[in-house]
Amino acid sequence: MSRALPKYNKRRVGLIGGAAAVALSGAVIAGSALAGESSDDNGTNARTLAGPGTISCPDVAPRLPAVPASAQAEVDRNLGQLDTQIAEANQRLADTVGQGGPNFVQNAILGPLEGKRAAAIDRIAISIGRTAERPAGLEALAACTLDAEGAADTGEGAGGDGAGGEAAVPPAEDAGQGADQDGAGQEGGNDAGDAGVGTISCPAVAPRLPAVPASAQAEVDRNLGQLDTQIAEANQRLADTVGQGGPNFVQNAILGPLEDKRVAAINRIATAIGRTAERPAGLDSLAACTLTK
Repeated sequence: MSRALPKYNKRRVGLIGGAAAVALSGAVIAGSALAGESSDDNGTNARTLAGPGTISCPDVAPRLPAVPASAQAEVDRNLGQLDTQIAEANQRLADTVGQGGPNFVQNAILGPLEGKRAAAIDRIAISIGRTAERPAGLEALAACTLDAEGAADTGEGAGGDGAGGEAAVPPAEDAGQGADQDGAGQEGGNDAGDAGVGTISCPAVAPRLPAVPASAQAEVDRNLGQLDTQIAEANQRLADTVGQGGPNFVQNAILGPLEDKRVAAINRIATAIGRTAERPAGLDSLAACTLTK
């Protein structure tokens, strides 16, 4: 008996020790699970609280000179479009949270928004310039920024002031600028073509122009060059954003913004010619571009 008792005690100690180890392991696993769950919740809350941010753009109206009565309606209409553009861009910003790479917001929302604003601002300047001195320097108001909250949430480096802008509503747009080789079907194959995503074709503007007055030649040449650059940039974005967005991404994020930029450049060409000769008509029909596979 004196030898049996120690063996019994040893077995009992072993069983108790094993049970304790199992219980301790269970506690550790449960604790880890709870910790992970808590961590996930905190991450979710942080993202929710961060939100997508809002887009701010410089205010255009205060920078305008006295608007002639004959231009007032057109100026008001384009100022309203600037407000609408920001509202739509903020909506897209909310709708596309988490999509694309680190430059998605710049390429798909801020870039296209800048193109649309540039076109609207250009129309304002042209309408004023018909009966008064055309305001200069307004193009500097086209670029917008994403506020700090949005920059933290999306990884963008955009800061958020932008002069409080036209209207800051909730989130934004997709987009991409466009690059162009002004010519129907004569795109630069670029990376877009090499990647098999197709290329962007735009109608050639130069062959449709009348005789260009010598005083307008430099401005016309500069804007024809911008049309080429726009298509080149658009084709590059086409290649860089393969697989991003939904079925209408290319139209909304690349072709639409490209058309707006082309409208602005074509209007500048027509205005330059119209200062000393008859303003060419019908050039607007050359602004829209297509995607060829």
